[in-house]
Amino acid sequence: MAFEVKYSVLDRLLHRIAFGSISLQLTAADIEKNAFANTFEGISTEKPIFITSLPRAGTTLMLEALYRLPSLATHIYRDMPFIMAPILWSRLSGAFRKRSELNERAHGDGMRVGFDSPEAFEEVLWRAFWPEKYTQTQIRLWEKSDLKEEASTFIFDHMKKIVSLRCTNRVNNGRYISKNNGNIARLDFIKDMFPSAKLLIPIRDPFEHAVSLLRQHNNFLKMHKSDPFVRRYMEDIGHYEFGDLHKPIAFPGLNKWISKWDPRTINYWVAYWIAAYEFVLDRRDLAIIVSYEQTCANSRSELFKICEQLEVDVEGKLDSIAALFHPPSDALANLNLVDPFLRENAKELHNELLKH
Repeated sequence: MAFEVKYSVLDRLLHRIAFGSISLQLTAADIEKNAFANTFEGISTEKPIFITSLPRAGTTLMLEALYRLPSLATHIYRDMPFIMAPILWSRLSGAFRKRSELNERAHGDGMRVGFDSPEAFEEVLWRAFWPEKYTQTQIRLWEKSDLKEEASTFIFDHMKKIVSLRCTNRVNNGRYISKNNGNIARLDFIKDMFPSAKLLIPIRDPFEHAVSLLRQHNNFLKMHKSDPFVRRYMEDIGHYEFGDLHKPIAFPGLNKWISKWDPRTINYWVAYWIAAYEFVLDRRDLAIIVSYEQTCANSRSELFKICEQLEVDVEGKLDSIAALFHPPSDALANLNLVDPFLRENAKELHNELLKH
């Protein structure tokens, strides 16, 4: 069972209250700014790091590794459920803070998480300010014209809050790091909003990736039916990747590639992979693109290069973060099940991506 859905009755009630209305989250953020602005207003937002890709590409593992570097700050499970007011919630919840015990997360991938583990909660902010992007069937791309001053100010402040919470002894040189698969829909937009940002995109073998995506989709289809709260939880935090909640991102070539395939087949996920990474390839100059397999196989040298590109000091922790990486555990894809046209296009696209 997932760490994030191992909620007591009281936890579930608090979650429902916190996410019952976005106005409650925004009100909490207003109270927080009035009460604690002096703790974060002077913090820099230079060179934030955004880790993104399709899910199951190694983004969580990359976040887990980089978060161990003391200069980087991100969301942790303790920030739930008042994601938009992390300082206020930290003060209020301090008296009844639970011990952090590690449990396997919902994905069944062996990753163990606890209350102090980093997690992807940032989508809550994007959905709050751009609800029109989330249609019944798809998630639309962000365009330059979508910039909203109120939203920009809020997100900048939010990044400062996270740094102030997590880098208490080094707030002046702490940096915000985000892992959010949804940010793959906002690559141009993020670089416009944060010109100094570093975008890190892990790329995985398309067929192994598709196997993992299909397995997770089927896994969450079962969970969403067996426990309605799991579905509610994932929807509240903006995780639309799998199961009953699945909404593909509307990449330019999406309909061309996925129109004839069912999400319960591997061909759908290979097609989605192609649509997503065609979009990434066209924006390769905006991002640091790394091979998931190469990082797992040569973790020490690859992570050293990644940290150099991100301009992050490894601070003597290179060996410990490299030890987190192991070869992927998913079974090899049966390529005979993949449509030949999809197979050839995915192979060619994968090769092009790794050239950069």
